[in-house]
Amino acid sequence: MLGKLFEKLTGPKKSEEELGEEFYTLKTMYMESVLGPEHELVQHAIIPYAVGGGLDLYYYPNHIEGVGIATKELVHYNGSNARNDMFPGYEWVMFTRQPLDMDSIQDVTSAFGKTHKHMNGILNAMARYAEQAKLNPNETCEFPPEFGDLGGVCLLVDNYTAKNNVGPNNMGLMLIIQIHRSEMEFARANSGADLIQKLKHAGHYPYSDMDREAVA
Repeated sequence: MLGKLFEKLTGPKKSEEELGEEFYTLKTMYMESVLGPEHELVQHAIIPYAVGGGLDLYYYPNHIEGVGIATKELVHYNGSNARNDMFPGYEWVMFTRQPLDMDSIQDVTSAFGKTHKHMNGILNAMARYAEQAKLNPNETCEFPPEFGDLGGVCLLVDNYTAKNNVGPNNMGLMLIIQIHRSEMEFARANSGADLIQKLKHAGHYPYSDMDREAVA
């Protein structure tokens, strides 16, 4: 009798799929609270990321000039996440000043298609790396020369959420910014925070577009 009463009060136990779907909805709401409404179209990978394929990518053209391109497969309801010293789980986001052009995503001869392919490569590589290493705000990293099209690319990572604005399971958003080599050397000699201030002062933050002068 008590068992049946308890089940009536609490409801049936939810399946793994139901819990995952609920968490995904909460994560989507949180990301939109930071990045603005998400574009209705998603770039789905042919082979799912969970089984060794590529990331699905999500687009946020309503936040700042240009578009944010973000992941949604690094934070899970059961706590299996990319994590660092600030967040027990986080998703990546990158920005370009170029306007979103879904028709040109596969056209690498177009400005947006070329940028999209490049950022797609960075996000996928950094997602896998984040599974093995803690990547904290203000840190830099560099792809080795033999890393295909990304060889020698320099990056800076930062927290892209306010301290009091975390999502489900205390997740956050981490920003990836591509930077010039001289800027990476400056950040390593001084600090990533100092470089971020220079990028903000010059109006380049949070973008990864490289058609600009170095700030250091």
